[in-house]
Amino acid sequence: MNGHFPLQALIVTALSTTMLAAAIAATVLKAEPPMGALKEGQRVLVDDGSCGPGQIREVIGGNHTKVGGKSNIIRQYRCIPR
Repeated sequence: MNGHFPLQALIVTALSTTMLAAAIAATVLKAEPPMGALKEGQRVLVDDGSCGPGQIREVIGGNHTKVGGKSNIIRQYRCIPR
């Protein structure tokens, strides 16, 4: 080897690090935060039993005028695999 790190290994390392950081940063709550508590686009996981077995609820913050926001972007909800 000539001392250069192969590009493929570098890409794999970067992707792995990014995925690990995202997994660590994921916040799991027992209840959904009150309206206005999440920033627009902020994602939290809510383990409140509302999704089926092996799934958890993902809540994506909005920016609705009813809670002091400047647009009519409402929260989004979906069930995702654990």
